[in-house]
Amino acid sequence: MTLHEVTAAFESVYDPAWAASWDAVGLVCGDPGQPVRRVLFAVDPVAEVVDEAARWGADLVITHHPLLLRGVTSVAATTPKGRLVHRLISSGTALYTAHTNADTAAPGVSDALAAAVGLDGPLRPLDPDPADPEGRRGIGRIGELAEPTTVRDFAARAARGLPATATGLRVAGDLDRPVRTVAVSGGAGDSLLGAARAAGVDVFLTADLRHHPASEFAEHGDVALVDAAHWATEWPWLAEGAARLVDALGGKRANVETRVSTIVTDAWEQSFGATVTPA
Repeated sequence: MTLHEVTAAFESVYDPAWAASWDAVGLVCGDPGQPVRRVLFAVDPVAEVVDEAARWGADLVITHHPLLLRGVTSVAATTPKGRLVHRLISSGTALYTAHTNADTAAPGVSDALAAAVGLDGPLRPLDPDPADPEGRRGIGRIGELAEPTTVRDFAARAARGLPATATGLRVAGDLDRPVRTVAVSGGAGDSLLGAARAAGVDVFLTADLRHHPASEFAEHGDVALVDAAHWATEWPWLAEGAARLVDALGGKRANVETRVSTIVTDAWEQSFGATVTPA
């Protein structure tokens, strides 16, 4: 398979046209004619991931987060991003990004997150894409638990279902409050707080919740919040993205091997200090 064939198949599943106008998705570096036999999936295009790609002999790295989100005038090897570009090109390793187009896809990033934290049955978008007449695409997902539980037990289940990080999960709300309907959104989600309340969910799980929006939201006392690490909420999608790429390439006939990086690339490496443990 050539790089062009692999990326075309991937784009048939995660159409770049679905990306937000501010986003930068698609091929970052690589010769479309180069052969691709191994594809590494990761959340972040960082040095550790490029090291893993080199050790494994990956021809292509597909990441969720962009390397070059904003305009640049130089990729000189005097900056961390410039050095990554040089390393990738010199090793013949291509880099491709699927960001908000993977977020809004159905299934996409939040579908994988919903499955990881135990949501059962059909899901619907928290913030539907108005360009999708079927109403399946959009940011975030809303679903039901198979059996009602409490905020405490749901948070514990989510912690078991998501990969471990230094910061773990933070919870706001009555821990004994009943939970049946849950909204989730992979990545930064405090712009969706209003949508979660309007949807009438019992708990909203996302990442990167800022103090003031979360505090003001929690004061209402109607929807509990679970704040996870950004990386952890998006990592579950990688296996799905890899499987859908293989399917789009023809399954076992594709002769392309995929691998999901398990390197924790969350920005926070350690936490210190006292933890408040509810009685």
